Amino acid sequence: MRLWVATAMLLVLATGAARADNENCRKSREYLLATPDGDQALTPQAYNDLFKVCIATSAMPNVKDAYILRDGGIAVIPKQDSVPATASTLAQFCDAYPHGVLRFITRKEKPAIRSVTDVARMSSTSSTPCKKIKGVS
Repeated sequence: MRLWVATAMLLVLATGAARADNENCRKSREYLLATPDGDQALTPQAYNDLFKVCIATSAMPNVKDAYILRDGGIAVIPKQDSVPATASTLAQFCDAYPHGVLRFITRKEKPAIRSVTDVARMSSTSSTPCKKIKGVS
């Protein structure tokens, strides 16, 4: 009986943590869908599809927070900001989404971020697309 209760408590805590991680994905999608049509870089359906990618990305081991970017990329704040950890996260993302773009938010950029909308307006053009990394056409 105790094992069952302990398992149930762990599931509840894990679900709560996952919802918290998904919060920034949801907020960035809502912001992007609420902008006037002229300001949207993608269709509403594309942002909804990116929401699923964002949620999956937020569950990756080295991802602290994930966001949808206006231009279709996914931005992340890594848990560990080291070259091996970043390379591993990028490889995992590109394996799952070979046509995606992952943008890491740097330590220098963090202080300028006051809200989810600041991140959603960022560009992913400085990031190398997974197509180029994986050699996919």
